[in-house]
Amino acid sequence: MAPRTPPTGHVDLAIVGAGVVGLAHAVEAVERGLSVVVLDRDERAVGASVRNFGHICLTAQHGPALEYGLAARERWLAMAAKAGFWVSEAGTVVAARTADEHAVLAEFAAERGDQVHLLDAAGVRSKLPRVSDEVTGGAWLPLDLRVDPREAIPALAAWLAAQGVDFRWHTSATGVETGAVHTTRGTVTADRVVVAVGHDVDRLLPGVAEAAGVRRCLLQMLEVSTPDSVVFDPAVLTGLSMVRYAGLRACPSADEVQRRLAADHPDLLEVVMNLMFTQRPGGDLVIGDTHAYATTHGPFDDEATADLVLRETARLLGVDRLTVRRRWRGVYASADAEFLVAQPFPGVRVVSVTSGIGMTTAFGLAPTVLDDLLR
Repeated sequence: MAPRTPPTGHVDLAIVGAGVVGLAHAVEAVERGLSVVVLDRDERAVGASVRNFGHICLTAQHGPALEYGLAARERWLAMAAKAGFWVSEAGTVVAARTADEHAVLAEFAAERGDQVHLLDAAGVRSKLPRVSDEVTGGAWLPLDLRVDPREAIPALAAWLAAQGVDFRWHTSATGVETGAVHTTRGTVTADRVVVAVGHDVDRLLPGVAEAAGVRRCLLQMLEVSTPDSVVFDPAVLTGLSMVRYAGLRACPSADEVQRRLAADHPDLLEVVMNLMFTQRPGGDLVIGDTHAYATTHGPFDDEATADLVLRETARLLGVDRLTVRRRWRGVYASADAEFLVAQPFPGVRVVSVTSGIGMTTAFGLAPTVLDDLLR
């Protein structure tokens, strides 16, 4: 259904934030025939939505996040066709190097059935052309997807604009209330408002952020050249992922993985490393990542943390060193729960994925938020 032409200065839905969470709500609203304006302080999306792995990592989730991820998968595939961006259905390989990691994957496969395919060493190498001899098996998660966020997010915005969504870039929200968003370029009136500004909710609605325990999770991430220019079709997770993602973490043997890592690799747990990588369409690998939590982070990065990521990725790939192409900080909202959905005023919802899985879940979360908001 095409969106209605809005009256001058008034829309059905105003969305603050043009990252993946805001865009997911805009897509859902357009599908429902609503008139929409999207406001963003920058001239394009430059935050967490374009600084990530592009990994729709749904299988490793649990509970509502898994439900949202499964729903989001179908929307990603549909939007790739409509908006014309690349999407890979090659899934994820979880590489296992120890007996306890194999035990986690066996338990996970027993619980999830066809969502998890166990692999022996040869099976892993049939999907990953270069990994260390330490990798003795693993699992393939066929439902997971990959996109290139640097392409997909702008493509989504362009498609929405072509459907009649009014994007107002370089426009900062200064206040929100029922029926209105006050901005640096005047007031926008709307029947409903969604605030999707991620970790910056404390700038606009500090009471909401304080009640939810919102902090900023700071990541160190890198892009490196691929050894021998090999092609990695799936995304790649490791044993460190087993103590981070809720679906894997719920397996009984994950406790043993945690204990072993604490004894053998406390430096990796100290920086909360999730050793993983994806390959960009141009061939380079996006590797990472580490996690640090604070309301306000200092401006200085610790090179030793990046060295740990490089060392562990090189070890996983069985190479001596990696050539860095780019380095960056990722920042996303972290809170006491995986998702923040709050109602500071009637007709207003604050929405943030507060667990680092916005790309995975936003398209599944948005319909539930709008169902409630429009009820």
